[in-house]
Amino acid sequence: MRTFEVTSSARPEAVWPLLSRPDRWREWAPHLRGAWGLGAPEVTAGRAGVVRALGLLPIPARIVEKTSGRSWAWTVGPVRMRHRVDPAPGGCVVGLDLSAPGPLEPALAAAYGPVIEWTLRRLAARASVD
Repeated sequence: MRTFEVTSSARPEAVWPLLSRPDRWREWAPHLRGAWGLGAPEVTAGRAGVVRALGLLPIPARIVEKTSGRSWAWTVGPVRMRHRVDPAPGGCVVGLDLSAPGPLEPALAAAYGPVIEWTLRRLAARASVD
């Protein structure tokens, strides 16, 4: 598993709606242009749908886990990504845990990891102004 984390001065309660609501993802992850079937207003465990990346690509996804106010995970093909917000002194830690089989995990972490880090920084900053 590869873990990506950023610290935010925002309270976890300010981060959670941005993290858990597909209609708000574009506020901090501009490469995600929409999602359908994953739950509304928040992602819902057990739901399957698609996320539209880069305005073009419909990518099938399934929400496989959710702890309200704290974390949710989805699978996209063989890849599992757990999105989380953890309370911390003075704010919170926003993280994404990435796991995939065999050599796919390090390759994906190398290729997509910088995008993950960038979007987590955007999320932390966006939540700080709410």
